[in-house]
Amino acid sequence: MKNVFVYQTKLGLVAIQDDGNHITNLDVVSEGEFTGLNESLLARKAAQQLYEYLDGKRSAFDLPLNPQGTEFQKSVWKALLDIPYGETRSYRQVAEAVGNSKACRAVGMANNRNPIMIFIPCHRVVGSDGSLVGYGGGLDMKKQLLDLEKVITE
Repeated sequence: MKNVFVYQTKLGLVAIQDDGNHITNLDVVSEGEFTGLNESLLARKAAQQLYEYLDGKRSAFDLPLNPQGTEFQKSVWKALLDIPYGETRSYRQVAEAVGNSKACRAVGMANNRNPIMIFIPCHRVVGSDGSLVGYGGGLDMKKQLLDLEKVITE
């Protein structure tokens, strides 16, 4: 059974979903997008950590995550978790981290399908020239998150 609850944050409304044991989704949503909301203790913990992160008081999350996707997507999302707070990686660097330097586009697609944005930091992936490209929450949000982390481009 999935629980979902919507929280007001500095980024706008976000819906956090869990399966009772793991966070499965974090999405930016519109008012009224979800009905029959159920706030679990896990979602409340995730929201608290998100608030702390957005207030600059947390640089890492301590949450059980269970994103659903293909094995390749999961390998990319795992590699994203290895990008340190305050740093970025290019799509090519992430492709190399998952063992296929030619898979830049596939890494981009996996990034695009990341179901747990922010907690799995796809905002830390940038173009090879350091440019902000693609983000499910929009480039303004990506910039806001990178500014919050005072990113050092690597």
